[in-house]
Amino acid sequence: MSGDRDSAVGEQGARSKGKAAKRATDAAAGNAAAGPGRRSGAPAKRSAKPAKQESHLAMVRRARRINRELAEVYPYAHPELDFRNPFELLVATVLSAQTTDLRVNQTTPALFAAYPTPEDMAAAVPEKLEEIIRPTGFFRAKARSLMGLSAALRDDFGGEVPGRLADLVKLPGVGRKTANVVLGNAFGVPGITVDTHFGRLVRRWKWTEQEDPEKVEAEIAAIFPKSEWTMLSHRVVFHGRRICHSRKPACGACPIAGLCPAYGEGETDPEKAKKLLKYEMGGRPGQRLSPPPDYPGSPAPPLGAG
Repeated sequence: MSGDRDSAVGEQGARSKGKAAKRATDAAAGNAAAGPGRRSGAPAKRSAKPAKQESHLAMVRRARRINRELAEVYPYAHPELDFRNPFELLVATVLSAQTTDLRVNQTTPALFAAYPTPEDMAAAVPEKLEEIIRPTGFFRAKARSLMGLSAALRDDFGGEVPGRLADLVKLPGVGRKTANVVLGNAFGVPGITVDTHFGRLVRRWKWTEQEDPEKVEAEIAAIFPKSEWTMLSHRVVFHGRRICHSRKPACGACPIAGLCPAYGEGETDPEKAKKLLKYEMGGRPGQRLSPPPDYPGSPAPPLGAG
């Protein structure tokens, strides 16, 4: 697989980049560009909460509207791990456990320079591999997983990453979440990625009450068409990382405040909320060193820079 697939999620060229940047700026200010219902450009205002006894059909309609509005706010949503082929995405996703995508992206250039293929990584000296991936944390366990999955790819799959969920989850260190990331972004197979951000937001929005990731995945999959699953995952994660934080969501700068039953859990003052925005929404670098061309923010710095 070529590097083209890495930016396949929404690359629109330089022309769309300007539009995306404007949308991002508008959304960060709580403006009307986030979607219908606030076309005046005024700060986001809270509508009435959804009824306590909201019907399942009403919830589905609200969920789909949230997805549509997030698509306007984040037309550039994409996987926030740098990769050029399925193997690199698989490795990066395994490394992303218990650390940030930024730290993974700052670590993988040296890793893939040293071990560009499964065959290379399977034959690595464990101590050397551990030292390279040390910045990502839990480096000994991760090194074992990387060497194990690389050996399995070499021995069982001809050195290629398989494109089936059933095969991926058999690899050391690869669970359903990692498999869905790889399938959705390296092979174009729709999948819902239930990470910490995704699970928090879909519960906050009352799309599900489930805590188990597989049950969350099943319930959310029933709400949306299969064709939306991968991009829905990116949009929700983007929103969770930028605006709808765990401890202090920026409610006053949220473009979907009127659709959120949890409005008010965070800062509702627009100016104070704006200071809580992260990444391109807050005028700061993103997590990828090599983001897609339509990403309106600036690239992340390499490891040790700044």
